[in-house]
Amino acid sequence: MSDTVLCPKCSSEFTYPNDNMMVCSQCFYEWNPEEAASEAANEGKILDSNGNELQDGDSVVVVKDLPVKGAPKPVKAGTKVKNIRLRPGSDHNIDCKIDGFGAMALKSEFVKKA
Repeated sequence: MSDTVLCPKCSSEFTYPNDNMMVCSQCFYEWNPEEAASEAANEGKILDSNGNELQDGDSVVVVKDLPVKGAPKPVKAGTKVKNIRLRPGSDHNIDCKIDGFGAMALKSEFVKKA
């Protein structure tokens, strides 16, 4: 049995196929090995709301109005942000400067690549 698939949840080697899913007999976790492989390939990449990979220096467009604490008005949808910097380990994973607001951190799920 050289093709042993380890459980991604508990790392058990006692797994078995069930239709197109794999099942762990120890913790009963079910997963699709094809989806797990694609997620592993995307790990560490920052994606926009459409699934496009973002890079440092890209320009993005805000896709919805974003309220800003301490500001009288929100960042409007359609605002273009140039020259972004990525912060992979952070919850707000984009650093940028927005005209009228200054330096700010955004979540990648609220922007799309321009």
